Amino acid sequence: MREEDQRQLLVSLGASLFARGFSVGSAGNISVRLPDGYLMTPTNSSLGRLEAARISKLDLEWRHVGGDKPTKEVFLHRAFLDARPDAGAVVHLHSTHATAISCLEEAVIPPLTPYFVMRVGRRLPLIPYYRPGDAAMEPAIHAAAREAKAVLLANHGPVICGPTLTDAVNAAEELEEAARLALMLRSLNPRLLTPAQVDDLLNTFG
Repeated sequence: MREEDQRQLLVSLGASLFARGFSVGSAGNISVRLPDGYLMTPTNSSLGRLEAARISKLDLEWRHVGGDKPTKEVFLHRAFLDARPDAGAVVHLHSTHATAISCLEEAVIPPLTPYFVMRVGRRLPLIPYYRPGDAAMEPAIHAAAREAKAVLLANHGPVICGPTLTDAVNAAEELEEAARLALMLRSLNPRLLTPAQVDDLLNTFG
């Protein structure tokens, strides 16, 4: 996909996430891998009011080369994209239910549905709390991302990657829905997918 098309898609999907409450204010950020670098949402920008021409561009060495200044959480995206050559985009949201899970002592989203396993994977590591914008969390995210497609930042929110921008957004939406179900069922005794069923999904869908 051409860079201009990626910019327009980022604007469109960002607006869709914002309109449905997956981010509020200037919360959240998104990145896309390009052949010659990366696109990233600008610092203090709203996902609901992005402008294609103002989206930040970084080169392959993560230097800012165009558009507005990038998000202060560049390191978060770098950790995922460096750790996972298969990742084409990263989405970081402050979506309500996933963020609520990240505030719990046992921040776990169990395998309730096949789509959570298919889009998020077997594991959802919890990264210990760091102040937002603190690059000291990059090594922990990088290590977790080598084994997982998504992480929860404690008391902060989810970060998830996908082969394409559309895939990453779909996975972020699925993660939020799984978190909502986990909270709804928390005091009950839900039937979880078995390890064999999880293995079957991962072997079938990757």
